Amino acid sequence: MLCMRQVCLFALRCYQARTLCSDLLLNQINGCTHEDEVFSLVRRNKTRLSEKHVGIALNMLWQLQKKRPLLLRTSDYVRNHSQFLTLCILAENKVKYMEDEVIVDILYSILRLDVEHHVSLAKVLVTEAWKRLERQVLLSLPALSKFALCLYKQHRHFSPVTGQVAHIVDMKLDSIQDIRILSVLMISISEVITESFRDRLIHKAEQLLEKNSDIHFNYARRILQFLQNVKLRYHPLLDKCNKIFLESASHLDIYSISHIFGLYEQLGFDNAEFRLIAKQLLSEAIDDYCDPETFAKLFFSLGPMAGSEVRERLLVTAVHMAEEFSSHQVLMILKTMQKMKCRNSHLLKKMSSVLHKHLDSYHVLQLVKLTQCLVVLHCQDLELFAKLKMLLLGYLKSSVIPADTAAIIRVLTMLPSFQVEEMIINKAAAVLPQCRLHHLNCIATALAKWNHHGQLHWQNSSELCAKLLQKLNDCGFQRLQKANNLNLLLEELPYVNGKWFEQVLNEETLAMFQRLIDQITWANVLPLSFFLIKSGHRCPALFDRIASVTVENIDKIPPSEIYFILFLFSALNYDPPDSEEFFKSCIQHLTSNLSHLETYHLVLLGHVLAMAGYFPPVLITTIFNVSFLSKLDAQLKVLPDTVKQRVDLSLMKLNRAVCLECPEFHIPWFHEPYCQRVFHNSTSRINPQQQHIHRMLTEILGGSHYSRMSVVTPYYYKIDFECVLDVNKKPLSYMAQNVVLNGVEGIHLRHDMKDERRKALPPGAQRIALEFLNSKAFSKDYSRHLKGEPAVKKRHLEILGYRVVQIPHFEWNSMVLSTKGEQLEYLRQQLYGIQ
Repeated sequence: MLCMRQVCLFALRCYQARTLCSDLLLNQINGCTHEDEVFSLVRRNKTRLSEKHVGIALNMLWQLQKKRPLLLRTSDYVRNHSQFLTLCILAENKVKYMEDEVIVDILYSILRLDVEHHVSLAKVLVTEAWKRLERQVLLSLPALSKFALCLYKQHRHFSPVTGQVAHIVDMKLDSIQDIRILSVLMISISEVITESFRDRLIHKAEQLLEKNSDIHFNYARRILQFLQNVKLRYHPLLDKCNKIFLESASHLDIYSISHIFGLYEQLGFDNAEFRLIAKQLLSEAIDDYCDPETFAKLFFSLGPMAGSEVRERLLVTAVHMAEEFSSHQVLMILKTMQKMKCRNSHLLKKMSSVLHKHLDSYHVLQLVKLTQCLVVLHCQDLELFAKLKMLLLGYLKSSVIPADTAAIIRVLTMLPSFQVEEMIINKAAAVLPQCRLHHLNCIATALAKWNHHGQLHWQNSSELCAKLLQKLNDCGFQRLQKANNLNLLLEELPYVNGKWFEQVLNEETLAMFQRLIDQITWANVLPLSFFLIKSGHRCPALFDRIASVTVENIDKIPPSEIYFILFLFSALNYDPPDSEEFFKSCIQHLTSNLSHLETYHLVLLGHVLAMAGYFPPVLITTIFNVSFLSKLDAQLKVLPDTVKQRVDLSLMKLNRAVCLECPEFHIPWFHEPYCQRVFHNSTSRINPQQQHIHRMLTEILGGSHYSRMSVVTPYYYKIDFECVLDVNKKPLSYMAQNVVLNGVEGIHLRHDMKDERRKALPPGAQRIALEFLNSKAFSKDYSRHLKGEPAVKKRHLEILGYRVVQIPHFEWNSMVLSTKGEQLEYLRQQLYGIQ
């Protein structure tokens, strides 16, 4: 008994001594301030290291790296150290004895130290964690989110273990109250979730963002990444994330800003206020970005919104740094140059010379984008284009992915002096049955371009192309006829355009939409409206359904999306059955959410409502306010040129509409200089059709001095012809001297509105505006209904005192008016009001 007691006491003393020694070693590892100190402890204590020591040591190595700026980290040194290998071997041998959190921490640490995903330790750690998940040994939520992030970093997006994590998240979603944990889980499982699960995650994210006031911008950035992964532009969540970025502006660096801009671009989202803040932050620190990586990000972020002086500095620096750019950075610079519409020959030449050594490092879609950029920027390096052609043709021969094949064929049409090989036509024909509508459209567009430019030279080219075109048509029809899900069909249509689709599939697509009309919901009225706007067809059944769904679900539709729905009805000049209720609901929803809308969005909304004849007082007084217009001017300086031009034009049209239709607002006309500048820069010339009609008017009225061509009215409407008839329907001669506007040939500018009123017409006389309306003025369906813009113009010209005569192209060019005599009689009836 005494012997047994002595043995037990000895064992206890040994255990206590080992624990004391282990705790001391643990404290020593935790107290290290340099990686070499960690490695020294590992070297001296290899035999005494427990699984806990190994985990703490590997984690400490990452923590020490994490404290350093990105450019000063020494991950290569750590990974290549002999004692790091020792730690990895020990960790692999002891993995079964590790606690759940230790396994996850080690996996996370080695991945952050840039250890390759396929190394033995990483595989063992993932396998062990997966086994424990399958045994329903549930990790804590923080550990689960860290493990999910590790899987994401290893590109295991579709792995069964990722599905296992998603299943756990699905079960525990209601208990997640930490937005950091949720944001990590969202991006990690985004590829393996259902649509309903996606919506639950978004709803949960919205709840947590609203509940917490102090949220790190990285959490919001992850939520953006999630939306991009699931390809969903959900405005309420985007707006919340953008608000967090604005509140965290002082903490954003070039990496964060460029990443946010990249995500915004992919999601089709923009925010002028964020652009202004980013521009200020980057402009103030422009001299700090002197290495290739950060400068490329600066060029991408600041270039498109930089003023002339900063823009020039960026271009000069890019030229000096060109040789140091990686292949990815060269592509980033060229894509940004395309966005900036910058054809700086010196920089383009430098980028072209650098590209020769990088070409082999690009994957196929990067080559496609690179080729597109070089063509748009007018690159003159024919040797570079020859290399690109060879690489693209090589990828085309081996490609088995329809999207890649279509993209290569599309970009090959852009190459200078490209001769089409029979192999390309055969390759296109082979992938057609697997192609989506967008890819079919790319191939059809390429075929039409090659045929138009005579680039098909082999013996049976005509026969092959005819067969390919017929197969294209058949595949397009079959794909549409098989469609039974409106949302999936709408996903294929945003990038479809051009003559082939319009002539072959447009009507079939509209017919399919009508068959799927019951699937129209508040969630898909926006993409459906986009397509209908682009198609230019008035389809009453679809329009009425969109209107009713909008009214029923008005509170669910983000205010920023209402604009496009309104634009559909205004631009195509369509009034739904309950038109008043529809517009009233939309206006009420908008006016109660004005603070949530971008400054320039309000201008676009004001114009589209004015086109439909609605002028909400709250919106009008908000827009025509000095502080609002000052804010608008500042924001327009950082927005893309296309957006700026659209907003400028919309503001002018809204200003004109308010002055003419709502004088009670007492809004002054302040767009005279803008309109003069637009007309001065225009290249409008009198076409043969106008000359022909003018000669006929001269014949009808009795002389050329009784009518004028290309007249600019007060408020700057341009009309094709103007004449004046007295009370007896006799033409009055233009005795006053015509004023030529800034030397623009053939354009006559009438006097200012006040002068025009003073210069009254004789009693009973009538000023007539005669307009020839081409196909753009009408909807493309069989109704040929007048669109919104020409209808508004007619309304405004009548307010200005004109009797408006509109000559539709389909009447003028019809067989009924095939002779000169018939055309003269038609014009005479229109002018004199003879029925």
